[in-house]
Parts: sequence; C-alpha cells; structure tokens
Amino acid sequence: MFHVEHSPVKGRGAQSGAVPTRFGLASREVDGDWRDHVAMLDGPPIKLRTTVTEERPKTILTFNQSPDVPFDRSVNTYRGCEHGCIYCFARPTHAYHDLSPGLDFETRLFAKPEAAALLRKTLAKKGYVPKPIALGTNTDPYQPIERDWRLTRQILEVCLETRHPVTITTKSDRVLADADILAAMARENLVAVAISVTTLDPALSAKLEPRCAAPGKRLAALAKLVELGVPVHCSISPIIPAITDEFLESIVARVGAMRVQSVGWIPLRLPHEVAPLFREWLAVHFPDRAGKVMGIVREMRGGRDNDPNFHSRFNPKGVWADLIRARFAVACRKAGIARARFALDTSRFCPPSADGQLALL
Repeated sequence: MFHVEHSPVKGRGAQSGAVPTRFGLASREVDGDWRDHVAMLDGPPIKLRTTVTEERPKTILTFNQSPDVPFDRSVNTYRGCEHGCIYCFARPTHAYHDLSPGLDFETRLFAKPEAAALLRKTLAKKGYVPKPIALGTNTDPYQPIERDWRLTRQILEVCLETRHPVTITTKSDRVLADADILAAMARENLVAVAISVTTLDPALSAKLEPRCAAPGKRLAALAKLVELGVPVHCSISPIIPAITDEFLESIVARVGAMRVQSVGWIPLRLPHEVAPLFREWLAVHFPDRAGKVMGIVREMRGGRDNDPNFHSRFNPKGVWADLIRARFAVACRKAGIARARFALDTSRFCPPSADGQLALL
C-alpha cells in the first residue's frame, strides 16, 4: 500500500492509491527521496482528473438474497463514485478489477450507457415478477457525472413508463433534476427517495465527502421533495463516533421540522480496504483523536475494525452503540418522526414487449 505524508489530498477523500493486497497484487511504496526527486524534475504532482470509461455489461438488474437489506434487486448505472466519501463501503469493489479502492475509486469511473435498454429487456422477460428496484445501493446514482450521462434519468423513464416501483438513495441535491419524473411517480406510488445527511458542518463534510452536495443543499432537497409529495427518508449515515455523532439530534430536529416522513441511522462500516483508507484519513485530518475514534469503532464491532456478518453488520454492540440508539430514540420522539416503511405499488406493472414497446393491456 502507498505510504502518504500527513497532508491532505485536496478535493479527494482517499489520501492514497491503496493497492489491494487480498488478491496477491504487489504492494508499492513511494519513497520520500524519490518523491522529492520527481518534484524537482517535473514540478508538483499533476492534479487528479476524473475519467469515465464506457462499460457494456450483458445485464443490469442485480438480484441479492441478503437477509438484512430491504430490497432484493438493484441497478447500478455507474461503477466508482466521484463523491469520494472516505467511508464508502463500496470502495473494495474496485479491487476486483485491479484498481485502487482509494483514489482510483473516485477518479477512474465507469458508466453503463446501455443500462436503460438492458433494464427494458429484463422487464420484458416472461415470468418477471416486479418488486421495487433499488438505485444507489453501491455507488451514487446522482454523482456529478450523471449531469452529462443522464443514465439514472433514463432508468426512471423506463420505470415510469412500465409502472415499476423504484427506491433511490443519494447524497446529492442533483436528484431534483428529475423532479418532474419523481413527482409523476409519486402520484402513482412508485417511488421513495432517501437522502443521506452525515453532518451539518460544511467544512467537515468537505473532508469526509469532498464532492458531495453540501449538507444545506441536501436538506433543501429533502424539503423540496416533501413539497412535491415524494415519500422521503433521511439517512443519518454513517455515524462516525467522536466525529459526526454530535450532529445526530440536530439533524433529526431539522428534518422533523420539514415534515420528512422517515429517519434512520447506520453505523460506520469498514470492510476490506476501507479500514486502512479510513485510518489514513484520520491520520491526516484528525490525528488528535484517531485512536479514540478507532477505539470506539472496535468496541462496537467486537474488537475488530469491521463486522461483515449479516444482521450484526448493521447492529453494533456495546455501550457506545446503546448510547447512540438511546439518543436517536429521544430525538425522534421530540421531533415527532419515526422510521417509516414505504409500501410501493407493484400491482399496475405493465411489461414492455420484446421489441421495447409497452405491451397492450
């Protein structure tokens, strides 16, 4: 894995291009003398640029049998995520392609331009049984490149046309670019949107999730969706002890005042390469409390950086976890808000024909 000096990589979450070691790839170390020599000859490092590669999979709808997630199918139109959230549990997926879960994950992105056509093909299959499709389960469907690619909008257009229900999870107010489709789907009880709010401090957000919408913009997007009649959920996630947990009560109070229908929280998860990347980030941004943060995380995870097991991965243990649960319950009572379950309508699904047109009723 790369070793980095304790100075931040501006505009990015990861502080290095950590090489995955669990697949036997050779580790690399950037020597300090070599780094100085290159800087003397070539000047400062070139600013990292985001690249997007077209990917053409044969299918787009992924099914899962996980017992602790509320969906059994999902669509991910992008791989990698420019938001650069240091805590993103999806970072290790880049390692499967010999790419870094660190800086590669947030700079070397992949887009699937045929996603909508592939979805239409799947929905047209004989015997397909509709259940809500989850968007944003791995990488954010409204990350910055959606502005140009519009793949998420294309998926929503197919789902509105076929009356297929969808759930969306995002950290971006760019979701409002599709307000027209979302409002139309909401009138048919076909959509619910979750927006994640980690902190109310924009400076902290810029370190944690450097290319996400600022917290105020996400709150404004929640309020606008409520106004449009779209069922919305605020996910306070992840809660990072000794860094973001102080905002728990204030976030609940803010979204409660907006008449957001549902709120929940998810603890920090550090699977595979995310753990060393997060430790690296702590050393750069919070060296004074890095030990405390990881000590609490490990206390909640049975002495480990991460708990990968079903059910318990979302259900931390110990006094710190119990304290967060108690604080959250009190905050919800004061705000008059609960975690709702949105029952979307699957009864009016109208599959397209094999040639892509809607079947006649």
